[in-house]
Amino acid sequence: MARPHPLPVDPLAEAKRQWLVHGWDHAADGMSLVTSVMRAQQLLLARVDAALRPFALSFARYEVLRLLAFSRTGTLPLSSVVARLQVHATSVSSTADRLVRDGLIARHRDPHDGRAALLELTEVGRELVERATTALNDEVFAAPGISAEDSADLVAIVARMRKAAGDFADPRPQPDPL
Repeated sequence: MARPHPLPVDPLAEAKRQWLVHGWDHAADGMSLVTSVMRAQQLLLARVDAALRPFALSFARYEVLRLLAFSRTGTLPLSSVVARLQVHATSVSSTADRLVRDGLIARHRDPHDGRAALLELTEVGRELVERATTALNDEVFAAPGISAEDSADLVAIVARMRKAAGDFADPRPQPDPL
């Protein structure tokens, strides 16, 4: 949340100073990193929430809709949505339930695996996600609040952290086209 008047001191820098004063030197940089990233997440999420509010969408609901819209057929297995969004199956299932209730997606039994669920984007859902994407692009993504260079650097740094945590592996080398 943005303040109407900036604080006279950076509270995260003060927190790091306190860590050092209390003798936690070995953890001060890490605490500073974690709290800085979490604060940045709060700032970005506030902007995303404001852009999505007119569409009655949370970012979680938007992500499911956008992922389905990106698929060739507008349909994906629930398990694929879980894997690609990297969130717990219960969270995706709950989000899907609300999207079904609102007529934005449909849930079907997978014809190839009766135990699995398929999520399918409805036409109303497709129209909504396109309008919401335009708003996010215009109000948040086109100007995230830092320079393009800083943005690229930050994305690269976070990608290295995510890769080390096992989020993804480097793609296998692909053969040259014939």
